[in-house]
Amino acid sequence: MELRVIESEDQEISIEIADEDHTFMNVLKGSLLETDGVAAATYDMNPEQSGGQTDPVLTIKTESGTDPLDALEAAAGRVTDKTAAFREAFEAAA
Repeated sequence: MELRVIESEDQEISIEIADEDHTFMNVLKGSLLETDGVAAATYDMNPEQSGGQTDPVLTIKTESGTDPLDALEAAAGRVTDKTAAFREAFEAAA
């Protein structure tokens, strides 16, 4: 997975995530919104409104004292945990 930081401030970051689609971005955004200290999480991938951009740009805004990269790490870790739990349940049911 290729990431490119577009903009970074103390409580906000925008990251382009190459070669991902709505499926992954919605899961990541949902996990971010469940993360303590995250005030807002959204993504944009509309090429006609963004000058031809096709890779999604994730924007995370956090509350005071929460680093956006730490919030992203926590959210991504939860996605990994949920995926592993689903895989285990699936394999047990087969």
